[in-house]
Amino acid sequence: MVVLGSRHLPLCCSLLLCLLLGCVPTEGIIATVGTDATLLCNYDAKYYGKLPVCWGRGAIPNSGCANEVIKSDGRTVVHRLTERYLLMGNQGAGDVSLTIRQVEESDSGTYGCRVDIPGWFNDHKHQVTLTVVAVRPDPLMVQTREVKERSVTIRWNPVFDGGRPITSYMVDLKNKQTSWDTGVRTEISNPELTQVTLVDLRPAKSYNIRMFVVNSIGMSEASNVLTITTKEAAPEGTPLDMRIEALTSHSIKVTWKPPSADLRNGVLQSYSVSYREYDPAGRQYKRWQHQSVTATQELESLILSNLKPSTKYGVIIQAKTKAGIGPASTAPLCSTLDEVHTTSEVVTVTPTSTDTTMQRQETSSFTTAVESVTDAIDWEQSTSSFTSVHTTSEVVTVTPTSTDTTMQREETSSFTTAVESVTDAIDWDQSTSSFTSVPPDPPVVELKEVIDTSISLCWTPGFEGDSPITGYYLEYKALNASWDYTKAVVDFSPNQTEATIIEINPSTYNIRMFAKNSLGTSKASNVLTITTGRTGHQKIDTATTVSSELVSSEPLSPDAAASVNGSHNGHLAAIVMSVVLVVLIVAIVTTWQIRRVRQKEGSLSLWESNLPLRLRDSESLQEL
Repeated sequence: MVVLGSRHLPLCCSLLLCLLLGCVPTEGIIATVGTDATLLCNYDAKYYGKLPVCWGRGAIPNSGCANEVIKSDGRTVVHRLTERYLLMGNQGAGDVSLTIRQVEESDSGTYGCRVDIPGWFNDHKHQVTLTVVAVRPDPLMVQTREVKERSVTIRWNPVFDGGRPITSYMVDLKNKQTSWDTGVRTEISNPELTQVTLVDLRPAKSYNIRMFVVNSIGMSEASNVLTITTKEAAPEGTPLDMRIEALTSHSIKVTWKPPSADLRNGVLQSYSVSYREYDPAGRQYKRWQHQSVTATQELESLILSNLKPSTKYGVIIQAKTKAGIGPASTAPLCSTLDEVHTTSEVVTVTPTSTDTTMQRQETSSFTTAVESVTDAIDWEQSTSSFTSVHTTSEVVTVTPTSTDTTMQREETSSFTTAVESVTDAIDWDQSTSSFTSVPPDPPVVELKEVIDTSISLCWTPGFEGDSPITGYYLEYKALNASWDYTKAVVDFSPNQTEATIIEINPSTYNIRMFAKNSLGTSKASNVLTITTGRTGHQKIDTATTVSSELVSSEPLSPDAAASVNGSHNGHLAAIVMSVVLVVLIVAIVTTWQIRRVRQKEGSLSLWESNLPLRLRDSESLQEL
């Protein structure tokens, strides 16, 4: 028995110490960042009544609570570290559990609960280990800000980051009719953004857009899915299979098909058919006449009537959507058939030579006046003016009496005076507007970075002119395209000086900007040439901001390439020779210094060895 007791003596001592000091049970709780965590602690309030209680961080000491976060006297809370620490249980029933609101990773650790029960070693102690883990961010709620023909701008509000900083966003885009597997995903590396613009979309097409948020833990769930339809634009394609056929001496039949479906950029509303006369040599000398045809079928046709016999006509056709008119399709000139003449007696009134000469001069001056005014007056107005006066001219030609000739001169003079008045009024209006309206200067655009298909831009506003700047807009086109076609336009607010756009189709593009105020639009800014679709960051130097029209694209000739390589080899040889010479000079100087040091050491040793001899000689001489 003595042996058995001696073996269990340490265990018995531990149990006794535990009874004296109080052993603290421990449990663990795992919570996620941003949620509320409740750490349980209860005692028998029916037996003891309401008692003081405290919570602290770390192990429970012999008295009180270490790093106290909250304390109650049994009725009310008398101390609280922050408003996040609450006693939300029923203290009258003995529930003194601690609730921590919106826990963070820094809240992880051990928490101790002490209930102050009267008497020695009677306090109720309970420890809880809280582990707070970060999670993926919450999903975004994405909204549409602006939809245009070839671009869409979306925005979102910041969301809970899951306890870890947001590192990037992901934007998915796909055609509405396809699955997400066929979509395009673009990463946005700037976590501070709250909006982005997707460009190079097709007009009148429906797309789906969704987004994800990324932190170091992972990627959030998908956001809500936006369904957007871009606005219509003017057609990019010309009408197809255009044919012209002469039917009679006064009519021509024109047939054509609609543009290619992927180039219509919307619903075709109508076609504009324009035609005019040409002289026998194929030179134009009449103005365009226009007819409109409603787009209804896949093969359209139109008969042009009231034409002149044996006359060449040129015809062009343009497709229209509600957004605008597209490029024109052309066909070779077509001549009406010859007119069949019938025998009939015709009475011709021939004017005198003097009247004819005056008429030709007056008609020539009239024609010159008409041509000068057509540059300043609307086409329809000039056409109507031309027709009415031409009728008057024909009447004068048929009845060339002296009185009518005088009337013709007066009418021509009045018309010329009216033309001059209109021209002067237009010139004055233009000069006045140019004098009073000062549009803003263009901004200076810079490229911050290109990551894959994401482009980050910033710009510096210029002089605002005579009115505050009301906004900016960006034009965006393929490198080899004209600014007149296939351009995307993105608008920005007047206070915005940077933006991120996502290019859906990786390629090389030109970007320029304009500033706007109430008086007009600035000239174009510098042109950026940007290549997307490359992984990593891309910076652009000043040379690439010059307009592409000003930069020569001729490749180097073989001779030029050879001279470049030769000069490079020559520079390399010169560098190598310089390094060799420097090494030789250093070696020579070092050797010479070493030899000098050695010579000095030899003379010093010789002087020291001769010194005793000299002393001895001097002493012997003194003895003698």
